[in-house]
Amino acid sequence: PQSSTSSTSSAQSSPAQSTSSSAIDAPTGISSSATSSSSSTTSSSSSATGIPSGWTYRGCYVDNANGRILSNTQPSSTTQTQGKCITACQAAGYTVAGMEYSNECYCGKALINGPAVAAETQCSSSCSGDATQKCGGASRMTIFAIGNLTVLDVPVAQKTSLPGKWEYKGCLSEGVGKRIWKYQTILTNTNSATECLSRCSQFGFMAGGLEYGTECFCGDVVDIETVGGTVRPENECKTVCPGDPRFYCGGGGRLTWYAWSLDDPLYKWTYASGNAAGRYRFYVPGVVVPLLTTLGVNGKIQFVEKAGTGPPNSTGAFELDPSLAGDFSKAWRTMRGLKTDVFCSAGMTLPDKAGRQINVGGWSGTSTFGIRLYWPDGSPGTASINDWQENAAEVKLQKGRWYPSGMIMSNGSMLVVGGQDGSNGAPVPSLEVLPRVGGVVDLDWLRRTDPYNLYPFIFVLPGGGIFAGYFNEARILDPATFETVRTLPQIPGNVNNPNAGRTYPLEGAAMMFPQYAPYSDPVTMLICGGSTNGASLVNDNCVTIQPENPSSNWTIERMPSQRVMPCMAPLPDGTFLIVNGAYKGVAGFGLATDPNLNAVLYDPRKSLNQRMTIMANTTIARLYHSEAITLQDGTVLISGSDPQSNAYPEEYRVEVFEPPYVLSGLPRPAYTITNKDWAYGQQISITITAGDSSNMRASLLGAVSSTHGNSMGQRTMFPGFSCGGNICTVTAPPNNKICPPGWFQLFILDGPTPSMSTWVRIGGDPAQLGNWPPSKTFSKPGI
Repeated sequence: PQSSTSSTSSAQSSPAQSTSSSAIDAPTGISSSATSSSSSTTSSSSSATGIPSGWTYRGCYVDNANGRILSNTQPSSTTQTQGKCITACQAAGYTVAGMEYSNECYCGKALINGPAVAAETQCSSSCSGDATQKCGGASRMTIFAIGNLTVLDVPVAQKTSLPGKWEYKGCLSEGVGKRIWKYQTILTNTNSATECLSRCSQFGFMAGGLEYGTECFCGDVVDIETVGGTVRPENECKTVCPGDPRFYCGGGGRLTWYAWSLDDPLYKWTYASGNAAGRYRFYVPGVVVPLLTTLGVNGKIQFVEKAGTGPPNSTGAFELDPSLAGDFSKAWRTMRGLKTDVFCSAGMTLPDKAGRQINVGGWSGTSTFGIRLYWPDGSPGTASINDWQENAAEVKLQKGRWYPSGMIMSNGSMLVVGGQDGSNGAPVPSLEVLPRVGGVVDLDWLRRTDPYNLYPFIFVLPGGGIFAGYFNEARILDPATFETVRTLPQIPGNVNNPNAGRTYPLEGAAMMFPQYAPYSDPVTMLICGGSTNGASLVNDNCVTIQPENPSSNWTIERMPSQRVMPCMAPLPDGTFLIVNGAYKGVAGFGLATDPNLNAVLYDPRKSLNQRMTIMANTTIARLYHSEAITLQDGTVLISGSDPQSNAYPEEYRVEVFEPPYVLSGLPRPAYTITNKDWAYGQQISITITAGDSSNMRASLLGAVSSTHGNSMGQRTMFPGFSCGGNICTVTAPPNNKICPPGWFQLFILDGPTPSMSTWVRIGGDPAQLGNWPPSKTFSKPGI
């Protein structure tokens, strides 16, 4: 489309100020100097007419021959004047103002839709607020402008100079009573094909459409047939784009639509089948609807539940022996010792020599201050007798916390972050350290983002800082002062809502990418899923960033489906399994619907946008309060769901997901190890008893407590590994920043197939947690 541009005339005055129409020879689209008149009433200055400085009259134009010639409509007024209209347009950021039908006012940055110049006598309607001024006429507009006036030809559909690999496809009608694409963004002043399609491709959508001028839609080509959209003549898509009035942006119920070239797709998902898709398998009937699950260093799985979930006489704690999963009468052990309600608490495995588990926080009152400890004893097939221990009168948090997160710091202490003051109470925007060191540290960024920052994602970074991800923000904290070292870019949300969140109640899940010896590559953080406040449109993407890289920004990867309340489990081969959650809603009781029954495997080793494989489906809905943890045989135990909804039951059944390496038929490697307590940088010998050592590698998985999409303690490392015959050497990670002190599952992999794991401790107990807490109520293993 062609345009013409006129220059500014500073001396021009409006003919609407004149009692003699012959005194002014009106401009015809390209302004010229005004002709002076001997009559003083024909050359009124801007100050005299109320017209803002710099604005000049440009002529009378035909409106609506091909659509409105100015894009913005101001409210009509019974006191309309030229100055009033121009002032309104100027305040709104426009450079062109037009008056019509005496009382109407329009604004824009150019004249659009190919307007023709009209005879001056056709703009003869007196302004409703000043009879001495002219405010257009019937489909005629009196035009004023500041600076150059651009006049654009009749728009067309944009077919060239499109961003990326987008291609114009035509005009579509919406489906009957249904939108073709659900991701809608209203871009009142900026919508254009370039703006809309760039947004769609950024979030991985390969179809995009523009409607009603201001509306941008993103989706998939397959949606057209699914919903019943139909091809329509191009002349039905004739609404001007406000962001680029040279082009059309659909029409009423009509979409100007585009598709990304299939020669270079934005993403490539793998659709697995057979054994390659893995398998959900019923594992054992349950006796508990868990809130939080942890695999203990005794090889058994500990479950704790919120009060009131199970039977009235429930103790709230149980332990499952996986070696006895086939015998329900022997598989479960009832545990005791919990004194307060663990509802929405945090869990960690301590780096003391017993691998004790700690549970902190809770629902209300004394529970929110709760500190509970369990010393895992026994082993698979051998009875355990220890119970949870708690004494709120002697050992408690400084601040009551509901929905906190916990993490073992690089110095071996425990960090507890965030929460609320009991059930739906005031925010607790602070952190504290256990064993107690000083008071709590106030965190303004948690106060500002309440209530969308609960169960924040916290990790020790290899550079020593602490990564904190919350709501749609992230930052790095100094581990000594907890001051912010770097505020990271805002975490992207949905294509139509940049403020979508990632932590409870807009709950997603987070993982740290595997670290490989010699640990020189910058670490990557991964966050998947989540939702939005209000409309609760669930996220369908994962985002990654290298937080310690100063120039790094978030990268978006589209997921195969929407998912809020996902759980993620790290696998021994360095991949991540994404399970559980819902297509609609947010986290909480009865707030989500449409369970997502599909598993997705995320492989960080693959190229960006090619990392996701669509795996097997389950038949069991896993919604609010569901969990996923990796067992010692490399399978993933999947449990829980407590939506408190008539549509979906409290879920007692326990499943496992068997990854493809379990179903491949390949024999597992096996090894023996004597030294299970490693110093940093130490070389440890193991003996291979099954498998080909020439094709082996080792991996380390941190001890995880799983709840609310948060895998507290997650860390995956591939340490240095070498073999001579059947004797292999594992080199422990070099320091407490790459590997905070703690317990890890050691797997040996022969190709894709993992061994059974062995628990090893790395880094000792530098905070001397073995002697904590100072109360006779608690058994302590010592240093």
